[in-house]
Amino acid sequence: MSSFITIHPENPQDRLIRQVVDILQDQGVIIYPTDSGYALGCMLDNKSGMERICRIRSVDKNHNFTLVCSDIANISQYANVDNQQFRLLKKYTPGPYTFILRASKEVPRRVMNDKRKTIGIRVPNNRICESLVSALGEPIMSTSLILPEHEEFLHDPYEIQEILSHAVDAVVDGGYLPEKPTTVVDLMAEGYEVTRVGEGDPAPFMN
Repeated sequence: MSSFITIHPENPQDRLIRQVVDILQDQGVIIYPTDSGYALGCMLDNKSGMERICRIRSVDKNHNFTLVCSDIANISQYANVDNQQFRLLKKYTPGPYTFILRASKEVPRRVMNDKRKTIGIRVPNNRICESLVSALGEPIMSTSLILPEHEEFLHDPYEIQEILSHAVDAVVDGGYLPEKPTTVVDLMAEGYEVTRVGEGDPAPFMN
């Protein structure tokens, strides 16, 4: 049975944030809130955690994970960012975007895109998420919480706990969260390319 940890969405309690961080550092898998809905996550070096997430989602090892970062400085450790990309990231993070960037040497090969050596990066506008990543000191390797037998994301933390308490180590309750997919922008494509339109305005990245 996983821990069910209710954290205030506007003023996250340090003690509870630390409790979740301890679970992550103990090679745990968590479900936690972001500004685009609930996500599955674990630490970047947690290979078994990645495998558990793939089993929950029924995806293979080629699934595209996203690194959820705390800020631009955090991004620059795990992605190679040029000056123009840096200016874009500074302007549009935190926010409802996922950016595809060249992975740095800090990213394990099993996580990055095998052919392009890229990784998805984002900085959510969510206080709980921000506090978790800041306290952890490194990104959370994440993927959206949508189950293979479901057509939609799971929104209710109590329902999530009921369905997945056997599969994860903690469910972080940040309240009911509607599905708000991110806009995905490939910053490695020539002239940039919007590969999915979501909550973020795609106009600044379209030719």
